[in-house]
Amino acid sequence: MTYPFSAVVGMDDMRLALLLNAVSPAVGGVLVRGEKGTAKSTTVRALAAVLPPVAVVPGCRFACDPDAPDPGCPDGPHEPTASGPVRPARLVELPVGASEDRVVGSLDLERALTEGVKAFEPGLLAAAHRGVLYVDEVNLLHDHLVDLLLDAAAMGTAYVEREGISVRHAARFLLVGTMNPEEGELRPQLLDRFGLTVEVAAPRDPAERAEVVRRRFASDADPAGFAAAWSAQETGLAERIAAARTQLPHVVLSDAALQQVTAVCAAFDVDGLRADLVTARAAIAHAAWCGRDEVTEDDVRVAARLALPHRRRRNPFDAPGLDEETLEQALSDSRPDDGGPDDQGPDDDGPFPGRSGDNGPDDGGGSPPPPSGAPDGPAPEGRSGDNGPGGAEGPTTAPQGEGGGRTDAAPAGDRAAVAPSDPFRARRLEVPGIGAGAAGRRSRARAERGRVVGSTRPSGTVTKLHLASTVLAAAPHQRARGRTGPGLRLAREDLRQATVEGREGNLVLFVVDASGSMGSRARMGAVKGAVLSLLLDAYQRRDKVGLVTFRGSAAEVALPPTWSVEAAAARLTALPTGGRTPLAEGLLRASEVLRVERIRDPRRRPLLVVVTDGRATGRRGGAPLAEAHAAAGRLAASGAASVVVDCESGPVRLGLAATLGAHLGAQTLRLEELAADALAATVRSARRAA
Repeated sequence: MTYPFSAVVGMDDMRLALLLNAVSPAVGGVLVRGEKGTAKSTTVRALAAVLPPVAVVPGCRFACDPDAPDPGCPDGPHEPTASGPVRPARLVELPVGASEDRVVGSLDLERALTEGVKAFEPGLLAAAHRGVLYVDEVNLLHDHLVDLLLDAAAMGTAYVEREGISVRHAARFLLVGTMNPEEGELRPQLLDRFGLTVEVAAPRDPAERAEVVRRRFASDADPAGFAAAWSAQETGLAERIAAARTQLPHVVLSDAALQQVTAVCAAFDVDGLRADLVTARAAIAHAAWCGRDEVTEDDVRVAARLALPHRRRRNPFDAPGLDEETLEQALSDSRPDDGGPDDQGPDDDGPFPGRSGDNGPDDGGGSPPPPSGAPDGPAPEGRSGDNGPGGAEGPTTAPQGEGGGRTDAAPAGDRAAVAPSDPFRARRLEVPGIGAGAAGRRSRARAERGRVVGSTRPSGTVTKLHLASTVLAAAPHQRARGRTGPGLRLAREDLRQATVEGREGNLVLFVVDASGSMGSRARMGAVKGAVLSLLLDAYQRRDKVGLVTFRGSAAEVALPPTWSVEAAAARLTALPTGGRTPLAEGLLRASEVLRVERIRDPRRRPLLVVVTDGRATGRRGGAPLAEAHAAAGRLAASGAASVVVDCESGPVRLGLAATLGAHLGAQTLRLEELAADALAATVRSARRAA
């Protein structure tokens, strides 16, 4: 049984954002960001239960409204009728591993080409029409699928096209995405297309945490009884949503209010005009939610807090946020000269007026307090990652390496962390050969999207037809099949599947030398700047990343393989330096990380990036260089593709990094050769010399 929406403790910003979209789906959806165990999934699933029920055309797979059926419905045409069966609004969940056909629907190409039948199987977009489409871990979904979802949500229509056969149907739904930023961010271009965003976190107040646990236990012990205890609040909330939807078309956005919307967006220097449109729509929805017939300054304030934070990011390492002083100043500066401050300011009751403690909403107006760390709610059912409040677990690391120096020098203490230099556009490093991993932008791979490079006989359903090969296969049989006029007679055995080559994302594992041999602070800053540039490149190419560092007497996994490039950048920036150079330990630790990842994600090919000057030190009487070269040979034998970034500087160079690269079977690049501009200059020079 679904946990009641009204019973969720705290998290006013998240609940208000969801409710504003329930009132006006034109706002553009909600992205909920937060640590695991903060009831993101529970709250979203509870929302569908308080949405007004919908009437549907009998037998229509696309949930057409009997009063105004979609004229282009694939199951139509439908004659308008006064009524139809009424059912609850649907919550449709989209799994991370869903294919494009599963999302938009699929056309049976075989039947279309051989029998002339346009057989269309609806996908998740059709199922979500007039309901809620929920994408958990939306940041792990392929970019083209996120684009597709956002396009459908913005246009209210889904299109399916295969080899000249096209189907369209209505797809108007409330889009909700949830994500844990520790697992990686969405690209800023995709973030911008979500209407509203909220940050959620577990509460720090022990009493509030106790109330979360108390309600969770009560729900688990007697789900039906717990739901019945909150039924009055749920009914009131559903009625208020319906009333707000009725009020929405009558809300007036005056020129003065519109001026405030545009002034706030300009003050925060957001790109494009989508922010202005979303903020205006959210302000109108908030006015309707509060029962007003005109947008006030308070509505604009609330809308800006929800619509602008994620649009202020200028690069992937920026955190979303909104400066309250700037917001208030922009609102103040845009007030009409004769109007003064709004007579109706923020309500003290928050977004659920009349609420005492956490007893649920009632009727009446109101607005939320300024955003803050949102408290926790109950954990969702069926998902172990969200079982209750709690922070993220830290990575498992090896014991911290001891201080010390080379065997022929006195021990040296750790040096403070050096800030990285400014990042630059890095050249693309690739894994050789052709893979078959998840879609990305780094290495060549067999893929669903990309360049057609050939054709094969299909082993199952044809998903991408190679037309020329199909015609060539059918041509010799036309007379035998009785063809006498125009048109081609096709059989199942004639069909050919197109072979497509695109790009895949890889696991980029950085192995960074943080020992005293890396030299001056300026040199280490340049090294960190180079690795930061490669991290930014990995983010843009949709790679997983990991970070292994070595210094002192040991190596540690500073960051296990993750989607969160931001976490890797933070660990890199805080990395101290000093001590010996246990190069062999660093390579062995990297080998173990790759072994485990090969089991977890066998299709994702790794790329090892070793950042070092090639020196190695260790215990007295040992052979640290020989041990490092042996570890490198072990990595090479495993088939891992590698790149060595040579950090050696000065007029006299020992070439140790190049020797290490030879043992790894790796390409060796000097630090200054990592920039794409340097590569382009080299190519130009070679062309001029030719």
